[in-house]
Amino acid sequence: VKEGADLEVLSQSFEKIHKMDEGSAARTIEVQVDKNATLYYYPQPVIPFAQSAFDSKMTIHLEDETSRLFLLEIISCGRKASGERFRYRKYASKVSVWRSGSLIYRDNTRYEPEKMDMEGIGMYEGYTHMANIFLTGGSEELQQNIWEILEQEPECDGGVTKLVQNDLAVRIFGQRA
Repeated sequence: VKEGADLEVLSQSFEKIHKMDEGSAARTIEVQVDKNATLYYYPQPVIPFAQSAFDSKMTIHLEDETSRLFLLEIISCGRKASGERFRYRKYASKVSVWRSGSLIYRDNTRYEPEKMDMEGIGMYEGYTHMANIFLTGGSEELQQNIWEILEQEPECDGGVTKLVQNDLAVRIFGQRA
């Protein structure tokens, strides 16, 4: 994303990870956001079908404090209406965000439903969707606004954390995308 640009990356439909007999689908994203540039990355949610496996690696390099990022990932439990709730083999997503050559955020999500209680405490806890959000340059006011929205929304639960360099990490659980 070149200097002065605003780039919005969307997808036209939910990202479906289809059943596979062996192996794993993979996605690798490497992005450079120059100074005074902004990247908005929020594709539609991922739906892992039964017996699918997925590995995602996303690395984002922010040139400096003027480089902005709004990142959203939503992972569903699978095709709930088809009886495929947490029937996938594996979902792994590693996100690393660097600013001025220093790591400022890392999320390492790895789910293997056959080995984990996906409905239990610390996991989905009965919800069907989970959103991971990362925002650069978060303020106390924005953090408070997010908390208020979460408290007012009866169908979701979540939290927001202000990171060392004033960026925000948000995690939200819900019953729909």
